[in-house]
Amino acid sequence: QVQLVESGGGLVQAGGSLRLSCAASGRTVSSYTMGWFRQAPGKEREFVAGITSGGSTYYADSVKGRFTISRDNAKNTIYLQVNSLKPEDTAVFYCAASSWSHTRSVTNYHSWGQGTQVTVSS
Repeated sequence: QVQLVESGGGLVQAGGSLRLSCAASGRTVSSYTMGWFRQAPGKEREFVAGITSGGSTYYADSVKGRFTISRDNAKNTIYLQVNSLKPEDTAVFYCAASSWSHTRSVTNYHSWGQGTQVTVSS
């Protein structure tokens, strides 16, 4: 199993940027498809971005062009660069690991971090 710890969230004004980090231990992140999800109050957890073990990236339509997922194998860490933030991006952001490729389904991810809060003010 892989253990995941997110960091980098915070309070930012609309139009601002953050870089979220997800540090892994126990297994290498390059062994999995890694995903970022978010959950706003009263809403279901939703897929944001993913990166496969081969390095292929894919995104939810709502964040395409604004968010970028990347991976640093040497640091065993994945990142989510979030730009042009909007108030509707306010949520707890989670990273997760899956043995499936190119999956967007919450149920296909087996290991989760504790989340990091992103709050965007208007």
